Amino acid sequence: MTEQLTKATGRRPRTWTRLNPLLRLLILTQLAFNVGFYAVLPFLAEHLGTAIGLAGWMVGFVLGLRTFSQQGLFVVGGALADRYGVRPVVLAGCVLRIAGFAWLGYAGESWAVIGAVLLIGFAAALFSPAVESEVARQAVAWEEEGGGSRTNVLALFTVAGQAGAFVGPLLGALLLEVDFRTVCLAGAGVFVLVLAGHFWLLPQHIPGRVRVRAKGGLRSLTRNGRFLALCCAYGAYLLAYNQLYLILPDEVERATGSQAPLSWLFALSSLLVVTAQLPVTRWAGNRLDLRRSMGAGLLLIAAGFAVVAVARPASWTGTAGLLPAAGFVVLLTLGQMLVAPAARAWVPDLAEDGRLGLYTGAMSSVSGLIVLVGSSATGSLLDTTLPPAVPWLILAAIPVASVALLPRRG
Repeated sequence: MTEQLTKATGRRPRTWTRLNPLLRLLILTQLAFNVGFYAVLPFLAEHLGTAIGLAGWMVGFVLGLRTFSQQGLFVVGGALADRYGVRPVVLAGCVLRIAGFAWLGYAGESWAVIGAVLLIGFAAALFSPAVESEVARQAVAWEEEGGGSRTNVLALFTVAGQAGAFVGPLLGALLLEVDFRTVCLAGAGVFVLVLAGHFWLLPQHIPGRVRVRAKGGLRSLTRNGRFLALCCAYGAYLLAYNQLYLILPDEVERATGSQAPLSWLFALSSLLVVTAQLPVTRWAGNRLDLRRSMGAGLLLIAAGFAVVAVARPASWTGTAGLLPAAGFVVLLTLGQMLVAPAARAWVPDLAEDGRLGLYTGAMSSVSGLIVLVGSSATGSLLDTTLPPAVPWLILAAIPVASVALLPRRG
């Protein structure tokens, strides 16, 4: 896996060579998680609609359940990691993911599909906030020891995840030539390997980690205005990123009469993150603090929407019609490179001692709720008779406005 990450980034990162073994394990964990997950997810909707014969609304309901059982319950997984430690929560999540994928491969009725999808989602709600919070905690400790900027570590974590998201669908597409069950069992197999590796390599007790026993963490979190402001700004970024799956397909369809070019635009986004995330993070680390990095990223995202808004009245089609969409993807991805590592690096400064897992999970849950509500409103924009540039201008205004929400450092 180390070789995969090195090849994906095109070089052996200087940061990687100086990380402690635990951080390396956790970063490679993110790579493996996404390889296994994205080997299955891109092909799920088609399988549900064609092989099982679920109605379109039911397919959407099942996919929504997966998102809710994962993103919405991150706060639960984070709180459990704070209380019981990283190791048991990660191992339990891996067991549930294995069971969920295996069940999904054999599920032939809607109730079985729903049960499998809930297991798959809740598994991620356990292990993802546990891993993410420990990476953030270790990154802060690494920075305090003089290893370098914590954002470099979190950028490497992002690259690993994106590399997995890029490799996973390729693996799934190859195995789909056999059948969907084989894809699911391969995904389960990846998590069997992850489970075995973490059973042997993940420490029982991580030095410096304090487990909390007292209640009241959620109450103090809801009173932490600076943290909630960060969650809202991060939610605005995720809402914008979600437009890759909502408003961008509509624009590509209009420009070309097909959604086939979407796969190339998604590949462009993944390759940009894999190849440019670390240089962008190093550049930002030398010039911008966390607040300015997030602000610059949000403005880049707004510029991406503005590019399409400016070009939309011309109603270009064909290759020319795809250029604004490609510009949107590039600017959105560059903004993501600035926003995501900075937001993760900021959480430890705002979290209570011993409750980093809770706060990490809460940021995902709160921002996920924002995306759920915001996506419904965005979808309604597509059904109106507004001028074609207006939905894009409205979406451009959201990240611009969220810059004002960013809390002051200190």
